[in-house]
Amino acid sequence: MRDRVRVVVQGGGRRVRRAAGVARLLWVCAEVTTTLGVVVALLVVHQVWWTNRQAFAAAQEQVQALEREWEVPSPSSGPSSAPSASPSGFPSSAVPSDSSGSVGSGPAPAPVGTTGPRPPVRPAAPPAGTEKAYAVLRIPRLGIAVPVAQGIDKRTVLDKGYAGQYPGTAQPGAEGNFALAGHRNTHGEPFRYINRLRAGDELIVDVRGRRYVYVVGQILGETSERDTGVIAPVPRSVVKPDHGYSEPGSYITLTTCTPEYTSKYRLVVWGTLKS
Repeated sequence: MRDRVRVVVQGGGRRVRRAAGVARLLWVCAEVTTTLGVVVALLVVHQVWWTNRQAFAAAQEQVQALEREWEVPSPSSGPSSAPSASPSGFPSSAVPSDSSGSVGSGPAPAPVGTTGPRPPVRPAAPPAGTEKAYAVLRIPRLGIAVPVAQGIDKRTVLDKGYAGQYPGTAQPGAEGNFALAGHRNTHGEPFRYINRLRAGDELIVDVRGRRYVYVVGQILGETSERDTGVIAPVPRSVVKPDHGYSEPGSYITLTTCTPEYTSKYRLVVWGTLKS
């Protein structure tokens, strides 16, 4: 009888030790999961909040630096061009080249839609390189001012909180399509709320003391990232051909990712140079 009792106790001890081992394993797994969760949360905070603040602050400093250099008037001064007081996706290989307009100083472009020959447009040339901001995009409805640089490289342009100009597209004020890309989320997210723009809203571009005012005309809420037609010299979607334009003119295009926090589709805003 004693032997039987001893055997039962030993069997119970093994079960207890096994249960204790399982409990320890579960505890370790819980600790690892919690640690990983904290690390992921910190990475998300860094990506969504901290880098966003850094890029936004740096972009605003760049805007102020350009304003000091050009002595640009405030947006309330209206759409007229101001004389100078001192001396922003889609694969870039698919962007049609636009050669209209020559480099240098000269008269403001003729209003879009006028008849007869247009005088030559001579927009200011952006600096060499893709990372230096050369213009400022202002969107009064959204209350934002964004530096514009050549190229759409993430590291050197977009992640700085800038709007990047698609290679091969027209210069501000010139005939053709001045096409820009910008982040909708993180890294300054300059184009986060462009979905709130409406027909008739102004898009102001300042470059070396000259001001070009475009008026929003059409919005394409969603299209493929490969819809290169939206940044063509005469912008028209090749995915949704009922969206876009059919006549030459001076256009501006803003593109960003949609829905928010994804890069599956593109949101597009088009405007034309104000008469």
